[in-house]
Amino acid sequence: MQNQTGGDPQSARKWKRKSLQQLSEELKPAHPISPHTVGRLLAEQKYSLHVNAKELDRRASPHRNEQFEYIQAQIQAFSAHGWPIISVDTKKREQIGAFRNQGRIWSRKAIRVNIYDFRSLAKGIAIPYGIYDLTRNAGYIFVGTTADTSEFAVDAIQWWWATYGRFHYPHAPALLILADGGGSNGYRTRLWKYSLQHRLVNPHGLEVTVCHYPTGASKWNPTDHRLFSFISCNWGGQPLTSYDKMIGLIEATTTKSGLVVKATLTQQVYLTKIKISKEQMETLNLEQHTTLPQWNYTIKPQIKNR
Repeated sequence: MQNQTGGDPQSARKWKRKSLQQLSEELKPAHPISPHTVGRLLAEQKYSLHVNAKELDRRASPHRNEQFEYIQAQIQAFSAHGWPIISVDTKKREQIGAFRNQGRIWSRKAIRVNIYDFRSLAKGIAIPYGIYDLTRNAGYIFVGTTADTSEFAVDAIQWWWATYGRFHYPHAPALLILADGGGSNGYRTRLWKYSLQHRLVNPHGLEVTVCHYPTGASKWNPTDHRLFSFISCNWGGQPLTSYDKMIGLIEATTTKSGLVVKATLTQQVYLTKIKISKEQMETLNLEQHTTLPQWNYTIKPQIKNR
């Protein structure tokens, strides 16, 4: 079996390229042996079945740890004042209709769904933008129907603040947003910062600090493992046949720790490929932090001339 072993000969990272049945057949001329015995012998040599392990990250930033420490410091500072801290992210888009949804449910019969997942068979698309309130252990989902743009992302946060945030934190002058490094709320995206200024900060007189997770570290975003993961479990195995059903399944999500989730649907059309010029960016009341300024910044309300 030596020539059927792959991997690093100097380490325990080895694998067999063929199945137990194939190995058994090849060994029969010299040593008649059953697949079961082949498996037992492999186990004695410390072999077992594995899938590929996603552990290599070529994009990891050398400032990864420094940014994580800075994010934690910002969380502690805002918590000490009793100011709101939210984590935001977009979940993958879903097709609305009789489409297979990953997961299993208890039922007498399997739910019948379309054989194919063609977009033409869908009633529409759903783009869930999640907002997780770290202090209150509460989630808020803003479901869009057109495109995941920066304006859509900021409108989701504005909806949360206008509907819930300002009532839960009536005396808070500032908000901390934890976001991934890319996507509609990415640190390089000019429209994200421009929309924050004009759609959230100025209308509400709210100072907003944004801290981005380092490249390749999005799995540490609380929205993913404290909100979206539970929503996916709750609607697993249930086709999202309508927007109403989707909203209902989102709001029915809860956990042993008391997670509460609210959701709303917007059918506003969001345009893509909107460009913000350098001159427009220079008008923003944006202050970059001294620590890793590309990932950490504060946008303050603009005072209008009287």
